[in-house]
Amino acid sequence: MQRKLKALIADDEPLARERLRFLLSRDEGIEIGGECRNGREVVAALKETLYDVLFLDIQMPGQDGFEIVEQIGSAKMPLTVFVTAHNHYAVKAFEVHALDYLTKPVEPERLQAALSRVKDRLASQAALVTQEQLKSVLAVLSREAAKRVEHPERLLVHNGIKDTFVRVEEIEWIEAADYYCCLHVGPRNFMLRETIKQLADTLDPSKFVRVHRSAIVNIEHVREVLREGRNEGWIVLSSGHRLKMSKAGWQNLLAISRTKGTAVSS
Repeated sequence: MQRKLKALIADDEPLARERLRFLLSRDEGIEIGGECRNGREVVAALKETLYDVLFLDIQMPGQDGFEIVEQIGSAKMPLTVFVTAHNHYAVKAFEVHALDYLTKPVEPERLQAALSRVKDRLASQAALVTQEQLKSVLAVLSREAAKRVEHPERLLVHNGIKDTFVRVEEIEWIEAADYYCCLHVGPRNFMLRETIKQLADTLDPSKFVRVHRSAIVNIEHVREVLREGRNEGWIVLSSGHRLKMSKAGWQNLLAISRTKGTAVSS
């Protein structure tokens, strides 16, 4: 009988741990060996027990994911699947050939793909991510953490078995759709598994403005603003598409106009 792979889940969010635990329990070849809520618990667990795979949240209180890797040492880490709520971390990890990553909320199909990679790596006698690979991931993620003002130039969008890179500058506007966002790029639409708040915090605020609780616009594609009263109205894009603008959205537009030195009549 084939040995089960022992997994460690590390995430400070109880719901995130519960979802991973539930999805992993569907795989008979996986045994959940433990759960951790913070970096201190992860370090203690890894020093005490050998795990085959670690699902490691990047952002945790006290110590984040890459600080844990640095403390333990990449050569002593189990196979590591990074977990993140921010897509731009995933893009960077993807570009430096990390073993895999998952974006929250974790989808069953993506988790199965990650587990397949884990099993393939173990089966091919490469039970650990090489030290150089993990160092590269660590260096990239550390730079991302240190440079919070750096904004992504591309977003990685999953579409079935195909991944697509979308250039941020080509996005005309973004529409909220529950836990997803719809990226409008010319005649094409892409569904990205991030909330509109996460994207608003991630994108360059000098180029993207949240004009409504359900819409972000690229100001390079704004043709005109139609006012209704003092604080509300419509945004008209270069494509001719009209978007509702809230009072808060109007204030956001005024603020960015002042920083760019663009006159907007109020």
